[in-house]
Amino acid sequence: MASGTLSQSEIDRLLGGASNVPFPGASEESPVQMYDFRRPHRVSKERLRTLEAIYERLVKSLESWVIGRVRGQIEMRLQGVEQFSFGEFTLSLPTPCASFICEINDSGGQLGVVDIGEEFAFYMVDRLFGGSGQQMPASRPLTRVERMALRGLIDKVNSLLAEVWSDYITMSLEISAFESFPDILLQSANRDDPVLVANIEVTAGDVSSLMLVCLPFAVLDKFFTNTATRSVANATGSEHERAVSRALAEHSLRATRVNVSARLPEFRMSMRDIASLSQGGVITTALPSNSPIRVMVGDQERFAGTAGRVGHKLAIRLEGALTQTGEVRGAAPVVPQFNASVITEALQTQPISAE
Repeated sequence: MASGTLSQSEIDRLLGGASNVPFPGASEESPVQMYDFRRPHRVSKERLRTLEAIYERLVKSLESWVIGRVRGQIEMRLQGVEQFSFGEFTLSLPTPCASFICEINDSGGQLGVVDIGEEFAFYMVDRLFGGSGQQMPASRPLTRVERMALRGLIDKVNSLLAEVWSDYITMSLEISAFESFPDILLQSANRDDPVLVANIEVTAGDVSSLMLVCLPFAVLDKFFTNTATRSVANATGSEHERAVSRALAEHSLRATRVNVSARLPEFRMSMRDIASLSQGGVITTALPSNSPIRVMVGDQERFAGTAGRVGHKLAIRLEGALTQTGEVRGAAPVVPQFNASVITEALQTQPISAE
């Protein structure tokens, strides 16, 4: 018998289900690893880093949104992103669970699942209805009123999912159902379908919970098939082709239009004066002519400036860029023919804006 082949008795034992038959060349130093051919692992290390960066953006944005709604200290942390089958995902859910089923539009009936976690769900409901948010010992399914109160949270998660995945996939999710029992949840999709699950740890006071965001691989297939191809394509080509591609990208970027606005300092008004406002009225601010003005680029404060006039047009002179702490960094060159005194009246009597 040639070296490295199996005898007939060993083949019979393998076909009979024996698990202790050694493979040729196998040893304790190099153990045989299990491989599931029906559900191969599709998340490489490179893609896993990209996925973690995508969901880190979602977690940070969701954390800020929840803090603003409940007016309490909440910490969210991404534990990891993993590949499961839908059956394994449902087995990991407690009974009862707090799972919202979301239909993914234009995906051929594919469904996603957002499980809030029982503890965090009751904490959110309690805070939204004015409670203290202390941990509730009761374990029960959410009522219809409680589910309606949590729809805002799920809608925010769905919008953030569409936002963070927009660079790779066009995705739109809508709430279609709610389920408290994992066994019934399993009926909404095939047990063996591969899914991507993001595990988000939520800590709010004494409450610790785990939020799960489950998306089917069928919807994310474009991400897993195009990521590597896009990286290779960017790194190939002649020097002239890369220069042309860079010039086109730079031209498109420079042609992009961004909203820029100037914002006056805040000032106080009595409710009596606000109630008497009408269209065409004038608000007296009593702000001095040299009041600092914050220049907004998009929805972010980026520069500090002062108001003035260039020719017959109102203008803003940039004093410098703003740091993360709100301080002015550097100084901008002075605009010629700038006269701050002519804007005094405009600062002291501002017309009512549409806002």
